[in-house]
Amino acid sequence: MSKNKSPLYIGFDVGSTTVKAVVMDIDEDKILWSDYQRHDTKQPEKSLELIKAFESAVGRENLEGARIFITGSGGSNIGRHLGAKFVQEVNAVSLAVEKFYPNTLSVIELGGQDAKIIVFKEDKETGKKKKIPSMNDKCAGGTGAVIDKINAKLKIPSEQLCRMGYVGLRLHPVAGKCGVFAETDINGLQKSGVPADELMASLFESIIQQNLSVLTRGHTLKPEVLLLGGPNCYIDGMKECWRANIPKMWDERNVQYDKTIPIEELIRVPDNAQYFAAIGAIEFGKEEESNIGVYKGYEALEHYINVGRGEEKAKMMKLTGGGGLYKDDAELNQFKTKYSIEKFTPAIFKPGEVVQGFIGLDGGSTSTKAALVSLDKELLVKSYQLSKGNPIEDTVEILQKLREQVESQGATLEILGIGTTGYAKDILKDVLHADVALVETVAHTQAALHYYSDTDVIVDVGGQEQVEGRAVLDLREEIAGRAERRADRQSGLLLES
Repeated sequence: MSKNKSPLYIGFDVGSTTVKAVVMDIDEDKILWSDYQRHDTKQPEKSLELIKAFESAVGRENLEGARIFITGSGGSNIGRHLGAKFVQEVNAVSLAVEKFYPNTLSVIELGGQDAKIIVFKEDKETGKKKKIPSMNDKCAGGTGAVIDKINAKLKIPSEQLCRMGYVGLRLHPVAGKCGVFAETDINGLQKSGVPADELMASLFESIIQQNLSVLTRGHTLKPEVLLLGGPNCYIDGMKECWRANIPKMWDERNVQYDKTIPIEELIRVPDNAQYFAAIGAIEFGKEEESNIGVYKGYEALEHYINVGRGEEKAKMMKLTGGGGLYKDDAELNQFKTKYSIEKFTPAIFKPGEVVQGFIGLDGGSTSTKAALVSLDKELLVKSYQLSKGNPIEDTVEILQKLREQVESQGATLEILGIGTTGYAKDILKDVLHADVALVETVAHTQAALHYYSDTDVIVDVGGQEQVEGRAVLDLREEIAGRAERRADRQSGLLLES
């Protein structure tokens, strides 16, 4: 490398769900290499993969004396093995924005587990802009993690998700404050037959409203606005949603802006939006002393992954006196014997037999369950499967499985009645013309009291909800009261007739 030429600079952003890296020639102000990868909870391994990739692309000989600056939630841990200097994320993003888009007054960055809004205001005393940052600090609600989790349930391919829109689609109420609440609302809507594009548009709306109402902390976003981070960069519907909602806020608060300028220029996704934190880390590093952040290769990180991490864990276990869940196989077998549940054995039918029974269907948030019960309230056969996203299709499949368990033995199934419960109970009742759609708490209690008459408390942890410590006595009285009222009504009808 020429004595007059600056060393190459490496910017690394180790986030909660992704790792981003850039290699820059700061003399030419040019990005020589960049990559953005999901790490699937394996931050060190994915970081090592990216380092080896840029060393191969740039040439290790050209990285002699290179400087490396790192940011993100996992930056401190990874950086100590690389010789990197850690840079706080808000500072890194702000430096990149101020350099490349000096007219920007507002920044919105959505990451995997965090969201941040930076408002730039002029300091009247100095005439310089000061930044007012705000980040979510308690929950991943309103971030890319919520989109990921819900999309995993809806099973929308990544390419299709990126193309999903917002404008012109019907919106439904979805909680934005909490990711679990949002998923609960989406599950309920999905079970009611709301199409996937409307579900995602409603989710985009909830995320954006959450960030506008909470993270702005009373400040007003002013143009121009930069949209940063993976969700804002890659998902069309997110960009459309920001561009639909922010101007409404401007009009409500009398913010002056040129309405002849395309909204895409006032609320924009800049080039390399997903790399702004990594680029900003490099900008920070330019002001550091030459002995700070000197890149020392990937060998120490590789050793940490293969050896050091295990040694650290063993040392910590020794210091804390931690041990396994059981001492030996005898203790494990004793535990299994004590708490094991008797295995269910399906009923056996005779060829030509007509099997009469009632079917109970539980259309849950993440799974569908069905049971066939005899006239004597004996459980004959049952079936369970994870939901594929469409409650009607799930139900068709699970009913076929019940029928197959009977007909495979040469018998015939005669269904005397159907009851539904769970998220999809109402739509399934309508589709199947079922006899009853029952709330889950009552359904749980009736089954519990039948099979375990001394039950006092039921704890049910489901896919999206839980019934915690609900006293069965309350529900027992409720059920008894309903039975009494039904008897009174029937008596009244007999007297009338």
